[in-house]
Amino acid sequence: MISSDHESFNYIIPQTLLALPFLFGLIFYISAVVISNQRYRKWPLYRIIYGTAGILCAIIAVAGPLADLGHTNFIAHMLSHLLLGMLAPLLIALSAPMTLLLRTIPITLARRFTYILKSRPVRVINDPSITSLLNIGGLWILYTTNLYSMMHGNTVFHLFIHIHIFIAGYLFTISMIFIDPVPHRTSYMYRSIIFVIALAGHGILSKYIYANPPAHVPAAQAETGGMIMYYGGDAIDIILIFILCLHWFKSAGSRAFVRTTASK
Repeated sequence: MISSDHESFNYIIPQTLLALPFLFGLIFYISAVVISNQRYRKWPLYRIIYGTAGILCAIIAVAGPLADLGHTNFIAHMLSHLLLGMLAPLLIALSAPMTLLLRTIPITLARRFTYILKSRPVRVINDPSITSLLNIGGLWILYTTNLYSMMHGNTVFHLFIHIHIFIAGYLFTISMIFIDPVPHRTSYMYRSIIFVIALAGHGILSKYIYANPPAHVPAAQAETGGMIMYYGGDAIDIILIFILCLHWFKSAGSRAFVRTTASK
């Protein structure tokens, strides 16, 4: 792993490249809120808070002191992983960015965008089993091969891996809980089964890291990092489970009400 301040300076450009999209995303989100509020009723404040907090979590993970320390300290790296791959995607998903986008853009463009969302490729990519493979499978490849040590010495790998962690985490989140309108809805049972499998894969990986540190990672750091991944991941997953179960409960209640009304 990289150990000198001079070498860590070389990561300023990658950090900037990773942070800029999130900064632009924040500017776009706030601008979209202003435009939306002029046309429709005011966008909920709690969604603005979710979106802002999620983007800030992502920025903290990819740029600044924590990101710098993550090149030499596995514990810091794992904290960044939780922020970028789990907490930021969850908060951003809760901010309903797609709904806000559709409220902001012209109707013709919104229809085209909706058509793309209904396409078969998007349906495949957004399937919970595929998003779980991208998310959990990607982490297994990262931490059980030489890819983890390679990314600290290769700018392309560094950028690709961090982009993948965020996108895979976001796709996984929105495939499990539907905050924005979803053209292709999978059943609650199917999502729950895949979620349990993904949780098991994440938990087993964290234990594997605890017992088998990635290359060039001190055992003590690997143990702490594995615990952060295990318990920190569980804490965020509990929120996902709560939301999924809440939506399932409301959906079941709505169906029961419809059946009762229809039978009268």
